Amino acid sequence: MTDRNGLISLAKLTAVKYNLIPSIVCGMCEQESSWNPDATRYEPAFYLRYIEPMIDAGRLTDLVEAKNRATSWGLMQVMGQVAREMGYEGPFPLESAEMGIRLGCEKFARCVAQSKGDIGSALLRYNGGGNILYAREVMAKSAVYGE
Repeated sequence: MTDRNGLISLAKLTAVKYNLIPSIVCGMCEQESSWNPDATRYEPAFYLRYIEPMIDAGRLTDLVEAKNRATSWGLMQVMGQVAREMGYEGPFPLESAEMGIRLGCEKFARCVAQSKGDIGSALLRYNGGGNILYAREVMAKSAVYGE
């Protein structure tokens, strides 16, 4: 599925399944990938901080897998390492737009729980602190998606 209206519907339906605010999830998709289900972004700082120690310790030997784990994927730009930690065993890039949104919503739901329901704090957790304006930017984008 690649048509924008279909992706928006998918994001809203998946958000409801995870008890999330659909417009916020849509704002996240717009912020993270501009609704491009094939979006990817390699994160060298993530690689150095989280992946390289796993290689050094011998817990990760496949260097293609290592790079994939330091790459964010799909509509909600889920890090490969996060996807693996959440039980995703499939190939990279993620198998489908549906998988990317499901993993992103599952991760965001965990962030909401850790933030005791504070959506702004949850958005910053989801983003990993790389952009202090992230919550404000997502909230502004989410306004056009209604409820």
